[in-house]
Amino acid sequence: MSPSVSITTSSPDDTQQLGSVFGSLLESGRIVALHGELAAGKTCFVHGVAEALQARDAVSSPTFTLVNEYHGTMPIYHLDLYRLNHVAELYDLGYEDLLARGDGICLIEWAERAEKALPEDVIHVKFEHAGEDKRTISFSTEGGLPAEWQDSLNAATD
Repeated sequence: MSPSVSITTSSPDDTQQLGSVFGSLLESGRIVALHGELAAGKTCFVHGVAEALQARDAVSSPTFTLVNEYHGTMPIYHLDLYRLNHVAELYDLGYEDLLARGDGICLIEWAERAEKALPEDVIHVKFEHAGEDKRTISFSTEGGLPAEWQDSLNAATD
């Protein structure tokens, strides 16, 4: 187990490819917290995850609806908490029910707005601008990432 993995991507295509590799590693019931500034690559990464899970629906940022659901090899629940004013609003959305379903994966953009409402076993993915189209993307979880994940993620943009 590795505590964290950091990858630098050079383009939106690289970021999407990294998302695709990451998506291929996810099993049903996983919750992924996506952290980063505006235009840091979060939605581009989600495109890659959806591609890996063969989503039949077009991916878009659910900024105004807060939750989008995509259907593929398993459901993808894509939340965008940018417009969230208070954590209590999450519960009005049925957030706990979404997390408890366990029938798909849950991707949460702007997860820092709900930090106290996140479960312990969440995978954190942090996006940072690294100049022009480059992004440093770091993956971490409480118990550490499996070694095979590190190998797969490192090979994603080679």
